[in-house]
Amino acid sequence: MSARCDAVGLVVSDMGASVAFYRRLGFAFPEGSEEQGHAEAELPGGLRLLMDTEEVVRSFHAGWEPPSGGGRASLALRCDSPAEVDSLYEELVASGCRSALKPWDAVWGQRYATVLDPDGNGVDLFAPLVF
Repeated sequence: MSARCDAVGLVVSDMGASVAFYRRLGFAFPEGSEEQGHAEAELPGGLRLLMDTEEVVRSFHAGWEPPSGGGRASLALRCDSPAEVDSLYEELVASGCRSALKPWDAVWGQRYATVLDPDGNGVDLFAPLVF
């Protein structure tokens, strides 16, 4: 099989809010992306994060409706240290992002926290615990 993961796509209700949120996390969306119906940020290793507005998705999938009951996708971002998990979480929440899980030491050996993007998708922040 030659198929390989090339991109992760998200459907967003407000491109400007989503681009701003993911830029705070270090995703390099090109200038002007917040005004577009489709935006892409290339990630290290060649993977891309794609975002399309609900309107764009409906332009080719007329019956599409957003899921109800919360996000069904999440991204996990590795931080350099447990302290960075805490500080990035605090920075995001202070800027208005919604919290899903405050930072905690997970039994699997990581400092972990979860914030929600503007559409309710989970964004996990984690770093290995140093013992």
